[in-house]
Amino acid sequence: MDAFLAFLSQIPWWGWVLFFLLIVAIRDIFFNKRHTVSHNFPIVGHIRYMLESIGPELRQYIVANNREELPFNRIERGWIYASAKNENNYEGFGTDRDIYEPNYIFINNSLLPYKVEKENPNYKNPYFVPCAKLMGGYHKRRRPYRPTSVINVSAMSFGSLSARAIESLNKGCGLAYCYHNTGEGGLSPYHKTGADVVFHFGTGYFGVRDENGEFSMEKIVKLVNENPQVRAIEVKLSQGAKPGKGGVLPGAKITPEIAEIRHVPLGKDVLSPPNHTAFEGVKGLVEFVESIAEATGLPVGIKSAVGRLGEWEELAKIMKETGKGPDFITIDGGEGGTGASPPSFADHVSLPWLFGFAEVYKIFKKNNICDQIVFIGSGKLGFPARAAMAFSMGADLVNVAREAMMSIGCIQAQQCHTNKCPSGVATQNKWLQRGINIEDKSVRAHFYFKNFRKELLEMTHACGYEHPCQFTMDDVDLTVGDKNLIKTLAESFMYHKCAVPFESVKALSHCPHLGGNFHEKEAKKEVKAMKKENKVRY
Repeated sequence: MDAFLAFLSQIPWWGWVLFFLLIVAIRDIFFNKRHTVSHNFPIVGHIRYMLESIGPELRQYIVANNREELPFNRIERGWIYASAKNENNYEGFGTDRDIYEPNYIFINNSLLPYKVEKENPNYKNPYFVPCAKLMGGYHKRRRPYRPTSVINVSAMSFGSLSARAIESLNKGCGLAYCYHNTGEGGLSPYHKTGADVVFHFGTGYFGVRDENGEFSMEKIVKLVNENPQVRAIEVKLSQGAKPGKGGVLPGAKITPEIAEIRHVPLGKDVLSPPNHTAFEGVKGLVEFVESIAEATGLPVGIKSAVGRLGEWEELAKIMKETGKGPDFITIDGGEGGTGASPPSFADHVSLPWLFGFAEVYKIFKKNNICDQIVFIGSGKLGFPARAAMAFSMGADLVNVAREAMMSIGCIQAQQCHTNKCPSGVATQNKWLQRGINIEDKSVRAHFYFKNFRKELLEMTHACGYEHPCQFTMDDVDLTVGDKNLIKTLAESFMYHKCAVPFESVKALSHCPHLGGNFHEKEAKKEVKAMKKENKVRY
């Protein structure tokens, strides 16, 4: 044994390397039955797999230019990151976008911009942009709601996002007086740290289900009564990234905390079916919405992707005939985000937001019921120009999801479905979550929303308007086709949006149903302090 050990000790380091490579070569040739490349090219074939594994990182940081990547390119991500850090998000020397590409957005500015007078709340608070419509106002709900921000957080659930990510977003929304949509994972403790909340549920009825997995009116009434920050309820019919696709929450992922929040058994697989069991058909949907609104007193809306239009025609007809129906409708574009979805669904099922929203809005306009509904757009609308386009087409609010995730640290690694999100945003891995500093990230979310609203308001004023609700279909042009033609939205989609009743921003600021987390005096103090410390750009 001593002689053998002495022999081993005399082998040089490169001898050990050669021995290791020999073992790898033997394994590749004689035992590898799965990988063709490494079998045919022993040892060196592994380099191919190594490069493939780091390909996304190489392309993102080294190879791709500023405009190449999807779903969000480097220019877009850079604007979000700079806005969230309250850094200089300007660009020098002029645009480097291809302004002749199809569907490029041009905002038609006014010869004489809108002048903000001293009595206007925006004179001292350039971030205050409330919703022009009152949710639940038309249907006379007992507890109507006017969102204090036209830009808010879209549905993302606890479970899909980490606890620290949810808490960071909620605190940030509280600071920026936005509402926070819970997603279909139930109302968690991390949704209760300062922001108004829109409670969202889907076919799994998580958080408001009985022992048999069916919807429980008793539980949703209890939830609303015990949580005054819940200001509206949203029924998910489908989402843009996977409409009509159910899901399974594996039992292994159900922690005691998630089981308690979602009202599901611990350790057992939980099914989210494609269809709702609480109602059938469009008429049943309207009755279901009305029953929840009657029981809770809150505005109730629906969220859906857009495909066939016949059911939307039926919904509009019923609402016109009965005067009943959802108080708000969220149209989710096919380009919307998801924690996990089959590529066949994410890439091909449902219309993109631009086309889907236009078709649905025209149906409700034809029936003269646009005034009954608050229209919400979601699907890559988290930038001022796209938001202006959405308001021009008839949207009253914009919900953002992935853009909000980026404001708290998401780097678009596209690992949401693996539970290995390196930024800790879309994972339940405790170690990865620890990278999120809640106090820091909540401030970043707050600055993203405030700077977003500020730039949207500046664009609004540049067009001669006081509020984004005043945008019309003639205020935005798109490049179309391959002949560099420019058409207004009205020409492209062949409709004009219904005028939204609007008196003034000052009148909106005095609405008794304005979001509960907005306090005008505190907001004025905050802006004044930031001006003094040169933390905002003027």
